Amino acid sequence: MTMSPLVQTFVLHFGEMGSRWGINRTVGQIYALLFISERPLNADEMAEALGFSRSNISMGMKELMSWRLVKLQHLPGDRREYFSAPEDVWAIFRTLAEERRKREIDPTLSMLRDALMAEPATDAEKHAQDRMKEMHDLIELTTEWFSDVQKLDSKTLAQLMKLGGKVTKLLEIKDRLLLGMGSKTSEEQKTTD
Repeated sequence: MTMSPLVQTFVLHFGEMGSRWGINRTVGQIYALLFISERPLNADEMAEALGFSRSNISMGMKELMSWRLVKLQHLPGDRREYFSAPEDVWAIFRTLAEERRKREIDPTLSMLRDALMAEPATDAEKHAQDRMKEMHDLIELTTEWFSDVQKLDSKTLAQLMKLGGKVTKLLEIKDRLLLGMGSKTSEEQKTTD
């Protein structure tokens, strides 16, 4: 299996970007190849296309499977294992976000909760705890928001992303309406909370 120049450019770039995102360049290239492939690929095909050893492909596939980013399947009359990436890019995004949350965010929140439960022995520790609480609250708020976003179907999620800065304008309109009705704006509520 040979890659066209267009495919090769994408695969190589994705490998380089993967190393910046904290994944092995080889794993990034394997995933890029699976992502753009029009059909499931077996390890031999991936090794040939990428010029990697079969063992590198095997190790990369184990990592991708641990992240739940590939689907294993068998084809009728063929004993080899074939792999593919999900078709829905939003499903890939959700899976990546969920796995990163489990591996990075949850342990940080757990450590921060433990640190906040400790009794500070000095003013410096009290200050440190106050700062940790700010970080904890921010991470928890964004995690809760992201959990809500994760529940949206792909079409709704795409619409939400396209709104961008329009959401801010909507909140400003809401604040003006509430102000006209005698309620506090969200900015005023932040200062009183």
